[in-house]
Amino acid sequence: MKEQSSRPLAVFDLDGTLADTAHRQRFLERAPRDWDAFFAAAPQDPPFAEGVALALKSAQECEVVYLTGRPERCRRDTLDWLAAQGLPDGRVFMRRNDDRRPARRTKLEILRRLARDREIHVLVDDDELVCEDAERAGFRVVRARWGTASAALKDAQEREGRT
Repeated sequence: MKEQSSRPLAVFDLDGTLADTAHRQRFLERAPRDWDAFFAAAPQDPPFAEGVALALKSAQECEVVYLTGRPERCRRDTLDWLAAQGLPDGRVFMRRNDDRRPARRTKLEILRRLARDREIHVLVDDDELVCEDAERAGFRVVRARWGTASAALKDAQEREGRT
């Protein structure tokens, strides 16, 4: 049963939606991919102004939560980055360190779990496959198209389940 007194949730992805990962794509464009370096560089991500503005606006009517494919070992850096950007406080859902399923599967699983108790007002994500699956499941989606898509990152999200 949904909590009637709680505000709806606005769910935001991080990489490619709030955080511009362009400067660290080089770590995914080599073989083998250097995931440690890719995630170690995340604290230097510049924010996407469009994503930050949408999160701040959403916080006026919704509880903002963050849903990322980043592994749990990146939690401290992620929380510090969110705070440094002035983003709304909110729960952060991350994948287990050993979870290599595609982002579209892990994120949809968490969205469904959240929807059992709360209304999901919107999901904001840049991953087209995540967006398509979320829409098919009945969620309202805003596609974050303000960044430059990286073929290496898209491949990594789907094949390697890393972000």
